[in-house]
Amino acid sequence: MSLTVFFSVLAAALLHATWNALVRVGASRVGTMMVLSGVQGLIGLAVAATQPVPAMAVWPWLLASGAIHSAYKIFLTFAYEHGDLSRVYPLARGTAPMITLLVGALWLGDVVAATEAAGILVLGIGILLLARGVWTSGESRRMLPFAFGSACATAGYTLVDGLGARIAGNATLFVGWLFVIDGLIFAAAVLALRGRAALPKGGRVWMTGSLAAAASYGSYAVAVWAMTLAPIALVAALRETSILFAVLIGWFLFREPMTPAKAVSVGLIAAGVILTRI
Repeated sequence: MSLTVFFSVLAAALLHATWNALVRVGASRVGTMMVLSGVQGLIGLAVAATQPVPAMAVWPWLLASGAIHSAYKIFLTFAYEHGDLSRVYPLARGTAPMITLLVGALWLGDVVAATEAAGILVLGIGILLLARGVWTSGESRRMLPFAFGSACATAGYTLVDGLGARIAGNATLFVGWLFVIDGLIFAAAVLALRGRAALPKGGRVWMTGSLAAAASYGSYAVAVWAMTLAPIALVAALRETSILFAVLIGWFLFREPMTPAKAVSVGLIAAGVILTRI
């Protein structure tokens, strides 16, 4: 992985933590996510209009990706209804790198060096330790199935998008169409689950959702581009440094406590990043 790709993925991780924080503090989490998904779809449509029409071989990957991204957003939204950013986010993101590494190494033929694999595992351990408070601090466990569902969806769309963008030969085209499809599927699914109560109401929801959409789109566009140039598992793991940024956002902006356990977890995350660069 080149330094350009490395620092680009770190910037994408910061954007990812930022949009999750915006959704978590939104007046209506479902409404904010509806706006986010819709604005992403409009951005994607504008980008797709500047690109050639995808080849037939690309469409199955786009449809699968749109469905998985929608599932990810649904799980994540419902998890935030039961838990805080500093707990849901690391739990939702923490197991995805290990899943991606295993599948990528066993079935996709991605070559990952021993130090890079060690970095992925250390990252995952640090993230999971950061989330352990859900069991030890008496927090709501209703978040767990949604958080784990989000983690599985994260691993799924990471693999599908990495392969789909390679087949398309154009990350910009793939991401644009992906978010158009995702926006349509997500809106239909949430309306079916929550009815008209899911519709966004109020200027604050629209502003928060739009800002989150811009951060989310930029974050994922960079990540998919990086997956066309570096091993998918390595890019996926490096993206999980967004946990570090999420902890800092929670500490400085939301006044969440920085406990010794959190400090240790953040240290492990930093160590994992260093190992991926050795």
